[in-house]
Amino acid sequence: MFIIVISLLIIIISVYLLSIITDEYFIISLDAIAKRLRLPHNVAGASLMAMGSSAPELAIAIFALFTAGGAHSDVGIGTIVGSAIFNILVITGVSAVVNPAHISWKVIARDILMYALGVVILLATIYDGRVTMAEAVIYLALYAFYLLILYKWDAYVKDADVVGMVEETIRQERCCTDLYHRVTTAISNGIGFLAGDARRSYLRAFFVSIVFVAIISYALAESAVRFAEAIHVPAVVVAITVLAAGTSVPDMFASIVVAKQGRGDMAVANAVGSNIFDILVGLGLPWILAMAMGSQAIAVDTAGLMSSVLLLFGTVILLFVFLLTKLNLSRWEGWTLLGVYAAYVAYIWLGSA
Repeated sequence: MFIIVISLLIIIISVYLLSIITDEYFIISLDAIAKRLRLPHNVAGASLMAMGSSAPELAIAIFALFTAGGAHSDVGIGTIVGSAIFNILVITGVSAVVNPAHISWKVIARDILMYALGVVILLATIYDGRVTMAEAVIYLALYAFYLLILYKWDAYVKDADVVGMVEETIRQERCCTDLYHRVTTAISNGIGFLAGDARRSYLRAFFVSIVFVAIISYALAESAVRFAEAIHVPAVVVAITVLAAGTSVPDMFASIVVAKQGRGDMAVANAVGSNIFDILVGLGLPWILAMAMGSQAIAVDTAGLMSSVLLLFGTVILLFVFLLTKLNLSRWEGWTLLGVYAAYVAYIWLGSA
């Protein structure tokens, strides 16, 4: 019981600290870097800003591959896949329940198509239980192609820059919520002593943030494994549900605020855009790094992941069907998405018992 309580406490504290570091320092420093590099707003939002909001998932995926001889690599994949499911079903669902959203087809169709392609590639990749270097490279190549599409999109679609605004808007809502600000001020100031002003000393804040994210993500991944062992369930189950939800909850609260302001389309775009980064970079980059260090191929526990990846593909179809209803996401459709997620979590946990 002691190990269960301590592990769960570390998980909660780690998720909380990661939220503060990424919001207050890492993402702000990346925003400053993007402006310094003069990146187009939509490209910066889909690359550097997306990396900032998905940093915990990416770090967990890397540590899961490089610690314990890669024995818990499914923890990293599970966190990525579980986070993607949470983003689509919960964040989109809650946003629709709070305030039904009208979605712009010009933006969402492009991103859902890219997201669907990423999920199909993921299914094909893990089907045989192993990932090769060529397959991992395809992930990053596809993401580079996506960034190229974003860069060229402005020439064809006038309001395309809404995607570039999504990550920035979500970040602002997360940082400026009054309750969040009050609770985190003391901790943020302590981190700021080392990181400095994230806008002026952006390189310093960037590297200090990376160190903090790395250390805390390592503690988070290890605690998840210990927690799973203590309650006698596969570690991937904890990763797909607890870790995935924990790293995505800050975005959920921010999306609720955005939806209340009548910008539910931004919440949906944020969920889909985050999934594109999570799948293509969050999985592709760690796999490439691991194989560059000498691994011939990465083994994947398909038994624990295939059902979740299939659900991920199902969310693509479900979202397409919902958006065909005059591109409106209604309250009942939002409740349906939340119900699907509740059933999925119950299935995962009951199946591991």
